[in-house]
Amino acid sequence: MEQRVLGRTGRQVGVVGLGAWQLGADWGEVGEDEALATLHAAVDAGVTFIDTADVYGDGRSEQIVGRLIKERPGLTVATKMGRRVPQKPSAYTLDNFRAWNDRSRQNLGVDTLDLVQLHCPPTPVYSTQAVYDALDTMVAEGRVAAYGVSVETCEEALAAIARPGVASVQIILNAFRLKPLERVLPAAAAAGVGIIARVPLASGLLSGRYTAGTTFGADDHRGYNRHGEAFDVGETFSGVDYATGLEAVERLRPLVPEGMTMAQFALRWIVDQPGVSVVIPGARNEDQATANVAAAGFAPLDDETHAAVTAVYDELIRPQVHHRW
Repeated sequence: MEQRVLGRTGRQVGVVGLGAWQLGADWGEVGEDEALATLHAAVDAGVTFIDTADVYGDGRSEQIVGRLIKERPGLTVATKMGRRVPQKPSAYTLDNFRAWNDRSRQNLGVDTLDLVQLHCPPTPVYSTQAVYDALDTMVAEGRVAAYGVSVETCEEALAAIARPGVASVQIILNAFRLKPLERVLPAAAAAGVGIIARVPLASGLLSGRYTAGTTFGADDHRGYNRHGEAFDVGETFSGVDYATGLEAVERLRPLVPEGMTMAQFALRWIVDQPGVSVVIPGARNEDQATANVAAAGFAPLDDETHAAVTAVYDELIRPQVHHRW
């Protein structure tokens, strides 16, 4: 798999990684054996970067990833912190960071985290110097090798990129979220900050497998968070109205080259974007994990195809999301 440098971490990672939210919670039940098999399949296929968070299953995802890295050393694992407490800027203190860090290190079974990211905190946190001072202290103490941020908006990303200690920015980027291409990716590239592209399949919409009749379980955020009832609605279907998303998928479907699935097409589109370090599709089973990795092996999409994706976005998606995130 193509390797890219993950920003200021200096680490080389495969361009397609794996997001481990599905293996913790909020996507329906995934058994522990199935979760481990999925992780092993991803690594077997070439994945070297795994993203998790302390809030995914309240630590379950971190614990499962921790079991993996005991068996498969040499991987780069990123986790996130901050979403297990009420979302107030005052919660983002060094004492809390140390406590959250201790729990994640225990869950993962490591002394030093490869990368820890603030997990979409309140907007003022991104411009608070004391927060970055505390993160620098965490690095100095050997608790973390590097730190980054996960963001909801492009403005939050730009605020973080301007900070000299930020190694990476995780942001929603997919064929339904083009705004980061305008300023965020160029700014990150200029600063040497890595870009981790999350929600690459728009919660599965861009897999092309869903219809108007598809239903989701009570424990699946694609059912219970469609209007932002539990967390930012942008995390569910990228904030796109479900029916509009289905229409956009049908417009995109004829663009998919022969031999490529629609999900692989959506992932390849992201990999093609200058400045992307790694894309982190989730997977619920071995076949999904292996198929996602295969997207890295296809040739880049041509300019005509990229222009057609932009045209669909401009007509159907832009009015719903571009001004919001």
